[in-house]
Formats: sequence, C-alpha cells, structure tokens
Amino acid sequence: MLDIRWIRENPQALVQALEKRGQSGEAALSVVDDLIAKDEARRAHLVALQEKQERRNAASKEIGNAMRAGDSARAEELKGEVAGIKEFIQSGEATERELDKALGDALAVIPNLPLDDVPVGKDEADNVEVRRVGEPKRSNSSKEHFELGEALGQMDFERAAKLSGSRFTVLSGQLARLERALGQFMLDLHVTEHGYTEVQPPLLVRDEAMFGTGQLPKFEEDLFSTWRSSGGLADLVYAWNPTQDWQKHIQSEQHRQDRLFLIPTAEVPLTNLVREEIVATEKLPLRYTALTPCFRSEAGSAGRDTRGMLRQHQFYKVEMVSITDQESSIAEHERMTECAETVLKRLGLPFRTVVLCTGDMGFGARKTYDIEVWLPGQNSYREISSCSVCGDFQARRMSARYRPTEGKGAAFVHTLNGSGVAVGRALIAVMENYQNEDGSISIPEALRPYMGGIEKIEAA
Repeated sequence: MLDIRWIRENPQALVQALEKRGQSGEAALSVVDDLIAKDEARRAHLVALQEKQERRNAASKEIGNAMRAGDSARAEELKGEVAGIKEFIQSGEATERELDKALGDALAVIPNLPLDDVPVGKDEADNVEVRRVGEPKRSNSSKEHFELGEALGQMDFERAAKLSGSRFTVLSGQLARLERALGQFMLDLHVTEHGYTEVQPPLLVRDEAMFGTGQLPKFEEDLFSTWRSSGGLADLVYAWNPTQDWQKHIQSEQHRQDRLFLIPTAEVPLTNLVREEIVATEKLPLRYTALTPCFRSEAGSAGRDTRGMLRQHQFYKVEMVSITDQESSIAEHERMTECAETVLKRLGLPFRTVVLCTGDMGFGARKTYDIEVWLPGQNSYREISSCSVCGDFQARRMSARYRPTEGKGAAFVHTLNGSGVAVGRALIAVMENYQNEDGSISIPEALRPYMGGIEKIEAA
C-alpha cells in the first residue's frame, strides 16, 4: 500500500507511475484526484471533530465556573451545548470510520510504484532479457512432458480428473519420487548454502494475511477459500465464484471471520511472519524458505496450457522470502535471483533471465526478474521462477517495521519474494531436457542422492 502523505505531496509522480503500468493519463489522473479528495474529506472531518472536542472540554470548564458563580441559567445553557457536542462527536466518530474505510479501500487497489530502471512496456513482449545460461536443446523429435509421463505409466490426468476435475495430476512411481527429490534438493540448497531458514507454515490463512501480501482485495477470484457453515458442518472448499445467493453472506463480517484461504504461494505466510511486529535491526535480513503445496483457481487463464502440468490448480513450490531494511533490498533482490538461478545451474537446465516491463509486472512489485527454463518439447522458454522486490508496499499493509540504528522511531521493513523454484515446472524441465530416445528419463547428478542412486526412470 502506498503512503497517502507521499501521494498528497507527489500527485504527478503517481499519475506517471500509473501510466507506466498501463493506465491512460485521464484514468490515472482520475484515480489520483479521487484519492486526494477522499484524503481531504477525511482530514477536514478530523479537524472539525477535534474542534468540537476542544469546545466540549472548554464548555465543561465553563459549566463549573458558572455553577460556582451561582449562574444556573448559564450552566444549563452550557450543559445543553455539551450534550449537543457529545451527540455530534458520537456520530462524527462513525463518520470518521467510514471516511477511513473509503480511503483505505481506494488505496488497497493501487499497484506499487515501479523502480526507475524497470523498462516501460505493455506486456511480456516488452520484457528485457538480461542473460542466458546453457545451450538450449533443439530437436523436432523432443516430446512434451505429458507424452513422456503417460508413456512411462507414471503421470495420469484421467484419474486425476475423476478425483478433482481438470488441471490436476496424479504422479506415481519414480516420477512421484522425482518431484519429491526436486523439492528436497532445493530446500537443502537454500538452507545449507544460501542461508535461508526452513519454515513449515500453515496452508490456510486469514483474510488479513492475504491482504498483507496484496492478494486481497484485488485478486480474490484467483483464490480458493474455505467456509465453515454456521451449523457446524465440515469446511466446504470452493473456488471463488460468487453467485447472487452467496452475495449477502459473503459481504458479511461473519463470513470474513469464518473463512480461511488456501495459500496461492508460501510468500503469504512467510512474509506475514513479521506482521504487526517491530523487528530488531540486528536480526535483519530475515531469510525464510518453505516447500508447500500452492492452490490457484487460474480464473484468468481459461484455455491456456490445458494439457499437462504447466498450469495446475495444485502444485508444489519452494518459496524464498527476505525481510530487509530500506537500504539493503535492491542488493537482496539480486542475491535472491542468483539463488534461484543456482537451482537450475545445478540441475543442468538451460535458462534465461528477463526483467519484466511495467505492464507485465505484478501488483505488489517494484521490480521483477523472471527466470525462464528451456523446454525442448515446446521449443521455448517458460517461466519457472519470479523474484520481486516490493519495497515497503507489503509492510504498510502488514504494519511490519524495524528500528533503524540512526534516527528516532520505527521504519517499515522492505520485503522480497521469489520462487526457488516451482517444483512441478522443474519436473517438467528435467523430463524434457533429460529425455532419451527410448522414452526413459536420465536423472541429473544433483538429484541422484535423493533418488536412491538410480540413474534413469524407465517404464515399469
């Protein structure tokens, strides 16, 4: 969330930032004008409320003076005035809450400000490649992962559909073990060599946690949530798809208290570990990593990557999160990206790293590197990791701060998150890059200790 004081002092800078993110100049100006108008209304109301409170205090003293002077008429007149002021303050406090909410709701959907060195562009076509590592394997005979997995008899989409519908997969045998091996390898690398602390976080989180990292309120349709019925029935898990029958309950405070969200990424619980805390400066940076399932409704991806495991409702990912002071976050971003790249280097997978343009960058990011792994079956690079620096954007939403060594008071921490990396997509990349002509899959050297020493996956 952005600082309204900064917006008030730099309205044109916000207009320009929103234009870089793809809004028209007219729309951006309208957004900024609306924010400032809401802020001015709130501030004017607070001034009026404060003046009334001051008058109430003064009138209360005058009542005592009038009574001591024996002027009962004046005392009664003042009592009537105080009663009127009390009624105004009570209604004014409710108005204050309404004005606070209106401003907060408007700020909550404003995206983060891109850093100055982020390329300006509309979509992924305007992203800028910064480096390539490894030589892509190009062959017309390369198969896609789902062809390989089904031929091995260890990747089953039909049975998954019977269980759960589309965009789910059942892995078995050595492919299931290979996916587990990939996750364990990544965790061990980040913990033992990169200095991250392993965390096993909850997979269900409250609204406040989702708001803190920016998933709510703007991206609610991309989430899965749970709701506990008032009758005490078991939790019902549903993809967010509101109907008229649900609207009344969904908008109620009781529903907000009853529901929990399945995490779309471990970024949510890991970042929220510092929610509403003041972190000791000497403890920074905090670096966390976790291997968790992730759940996404993929509401905006209809028709995309419908075959195979590239775009699933449930998948595993190793996440990295860093909490830093304000001065260290840019350097930490480069470090985090290098940690993610190291995973692919150790696995011997060709990849390229691109910096996302303003139009392709995520809602909460100030700058993002995407790492794209080479998939011979598709003859293209596909995203396997995204590493973002968010500045204090999430920290303001979470009220997460630290005390700088110099100066008074507390400052908001800076937060970063990155995939280290997506396990399912790493499985796809290993299968396609290490496929053999007979349909078997060779095991990368780095994974063999996790695979019981086997060197190849073959059909049973």
